[in-house]
Amino acid sequence: MLLAIDSSTQVIGLALFDGSSIIAESIWHTRSHHTIELSPAIQQLLLRSDKKPRDLSGLGVALGPGSFTSLRIGLAVVKGMAMALHIPAIGVPTLDILAAAQPFSDLPMAAVLSAGRQRLAVGWYAVKGQRWVSEGLPTIMTAEELARQIHKPTYICGEMDVSTRQMLARKYRNVTLAPAPLCLRRPAYLAEITWERLQEKRTDNLATLSPIYLRTTDGE
Repeated sequence: MLLAIDSSTQVIGLALFDGSSIIAESIWHTRSHHTIELSPAIQQLLLRSDKKPRDLSGLGVALGPGSFTSLRIGLAVVKGMAMALHIPAIGVPTLDILAAAQPFSDLPMAAVLSAGRQRLAVGWYAVKGQRWVSEGLPTIMTAEELARQIHKPTYICGEMDVSTRQMLARKYRNVTLAPAPLCLRRPAYLAEITWERLQEKRTDNLATLSPIYLRTTDGE
């Protein structure tokens, strides 16, 4: 049994996966209350599923990009549980979780997350070998900057508020926006990715496992 935890942004997600079925999944919006909400939510998820911490054989955690504080909270919880239960942990880039939920396409894809101050964390993906594969490190930019970079048909998914969707939708000739359900990060996909890596014994060293933080050119 594997527990997946995604606390990258104001959207928090948890999932239990046994290798063949998603046993339970929980997704909610928080108002920066990660510290007080995450651990009780894990306890409730296990309780509703009639599972105990000792039933877990591995942990998956979203590494970011995302909020500095929320990423640290999620990673701290995972590291604490891994050490206490003597089970492995695996970190997965947050944008990879979004990408894994999207239908395959010949179009290039931009997966985005809110980076605060009207900016986006943007990662580019292409389908290779029956999966979406990242094409370089994510970067921070505004919706306007992203729109200016698009000169050919492109698929965009992820966290986008109303103004961002409207801005990108103006380039309707070249931009296809994912529907809202596919823009929600589902921890079930994090669980599936983690399970695959766990079967391949591609676990992470707890001592060196760390969040993915992005910096702007001005050093923020």
